[in-house]
Amino acid sequence: MKKIIIIFTIFFFDRITKIYLINLQANGTDIDLYIYSFLNFYLVWNTGIGFGLASMEANIYYHVLTAIIVIVNIGLIFFLIKSKSIYAYLIALIIGGSLGNLFDRIYYYAVPDFIDLHLGNYHWFIFNVADIFITVGIIGLILVELLKKEKISENA
Repeated sequence: MKKIIIIFTIFFFDRITKIYLINLQANGTDIDLYIYSFLNFYLVWNTGIGFGLASMEANIYYHVLTAIIVIVNIGLIFFLIKSKSIYAYLIALIIGGSLGNLFDRIYYYAVPDFIDLHLGNYHWFIFNVADIFITVGIIGLILVELLKKEKISENA
């Protein structure tokens, strides 16, 4: 039950942030807000996968990619149902973020990204709240695996 709460909390937090910025833009506000010297909000529409990679128009390739994302999400949900370990919570982070972006891909045919981290003129890819949780979940899975392998080699 906790994992379902995590998924829905991430999904709704992501939706609220995106809807807020989309509504600001719809009401005529220019979404180029400077928060700190290294962070600003700048709304862009991503038709590709994570961080704007493989951007494309809404054509057959876009729909195939969306179908692959749906299949991966279904696989992650089955893994989540069977898992009882720390993996389940990390997978819940990934699913929550992925469902947020999947909703946008289906509803808008693009994902609104708006968080722009930069150091001077060097910018990271613009991303959103869902991307943060997907990334944290993946990094967490990698760290758990690395730490597990390290403990196995210490005990050998």
